[in-house]
Amino acid sequence: MQSATLSFANLHTHGELFANLLRARRETFILRNRWNLPEADGMEYDQYDTPQSRWIAAYDDLGRVRGGLRLTPTTARCGCYSYMIRDAQKGLLDSIPADLLDETAPVDEATWEVTRGFICEDVESAERLKVRMKLVVEMLRASRELGIGRMVALLPSNWTRWASRCRLDMSPAGRVMDMGGIDYQAVWIDVSTQLN
Repeated sequence: MQSATLSFANLHTHGELFANLLRARRETFILRNRWNLPEADGMEYDQYDTPQSRWIAAYDDLGRVRGGLRLTPTTARCGCYSYMIRDAQKGLLDSIPADLLDETAPVDEATWEVTRGFICEDVESAERLKVRMKLVVEMLRASRELGIGRMVALLPSNWTRWASRCRLDMSPAGRVMDMGGIDYQAVWIDVSTQLN
């Protein structure tokens, strides 16, 4: 199992990995979860997939994406959009409740957002923790490189079951809410103690 942090600056060094990540997102969010999201050429994308974001992919030795996530700075701007959680709170997104956070969404250079996290459906249950750990280790590596001290994430509400196994300092940032038949919750992730 391997992992990589992708950016527009390094996509050329990873071959088809970024396209495969967006294909795996389509399989997860559009085909499996039946969410109404933009897609083209078999890939899922949205307005937050800009050069400001980073994408983390866990993939096997054959190059098959096994899981992934997206990191976006809370200082991001693209037209009328900033980042998904803040835009939902501001009422710009119909698919996510505006009351998802217990406080005002941050705009801070050291705080980034984690969204579009997934593990592919065909990953065996015995391998799921391994994929999750690979994503977490790569996320922490990227945090050190990018100077991220805290993250706000939108995750399935079962995050409490695996957070301690992944050694992440996580706490609720909002209420549990049904999004397309799946319970999600905004969560704070403190990575400041793991930056060294």
